[in-house]
Amino acid sequence: MNRSATDVVTEFVLLGFPGCWEIQIFLFSLFLAIYILTLLGNGAIICAVRWDPRLHTPMYFLLGNFAFLEIWYVSSTVPNMLTNILSKTKVISFSGCFLQFYFFFSLGTTECLFLAIMAYDRYLAICHPLHYPTIMTGKFCGMLVSLCWLIGFLGYPIPVFFISQLPFCASNVIDHFLCDMDPLMALSCAPAPIAEFIFHIQNSLVLSLTILYILRSYTLLLRAVFQVPSAAGRKKAFSTCGSHLAVVSLFYGAVMVMYVSPAYGIPTLMQKILTLVYSVMTPLFNPLIYSLRNKDMKLALRNLLLRMRISHNS
Repeated sequence: MNRSATDVVTEFVLLGFPGCWEIQIFLFSLFLAIYILTLLGNGAIICAVRWDPRLHTPMYFLLGNFAFLEIWYVSSTVPNMLTNILSKTKVISFSGCFLQFYFFFSLGTTECLFLAIMAYDRYLAICHPLHYPTIMTGKFCGMLVSLCWLIGFLGYPIPVFFISQLPFCASNVIDHFLCDMDPLMALSCAPAPIAEFIFHIQNSLVLSLTILYILRSYTLLLRAVFQVPSAAGRKKAFSTCGSHLAVVSLFYGAVMVMYVSPAYGIPTLMQKILTLVYSVMTPLFNPLIYSLRNKDMKLALRNLLLRMRISHNS
């Protein structure tokens, strides 16, 4: 797979998780099951929010859009990973690699922004309940969601384009299951410190600013919750906010280790596992976290299953 300096790389080899055929079949079955469950879980949340009138509120509107985002996020990596596991060559085209690179980071950035506006929604609902209906209108929610998608997808075309123009001549083997920043930069035969610096600064700013805003929102929110005189009111607030905090902790914990701390000190296998946590496992766990800790969502999902059963029998 090594190439001379005169060759031009037209494709990359994603090593993924090397092992014997039995291990590959096991990994394929495991990731296929996770992918199907992720699609079903997030799809169920979208349908519940769409069809249950009780969920036509800003919080569930954001949750439905977040579930839609999770479907796209996991689909940016897992289908190609499944194909790669069964492939003997494990090849991905040059353009396919950078398309995956672009969508993976754009969707990841959009997820960070979504988590921030969901924290803003809970902050307003608990700390300013009287102003909440006038601020979080349907139009304003739609604008926030649109901004998340726009900022997420408009922030990466130029950096990804410049990285794609680098000469890749030493090797085309990527020891990962997706096209990520550090493995790609390691294959470049010309240093690009400016492009690498800008990309890492951009990632660090997105992660740091959103997590600081989320932490600030929840600090103020928890202070307000402890002042609620009713025990039932405190329990309901903790239940709603606990779900979001669990998702934030799972996602940001792995991402911050990968993209804020120096990646060169992390073993390759650990980098793959951390990437799996925030890009594959988080979209799987989100529907469980939100549905198991939320009575309204559990009731809506139960009604959705009942409706599907009735329509199937009729």
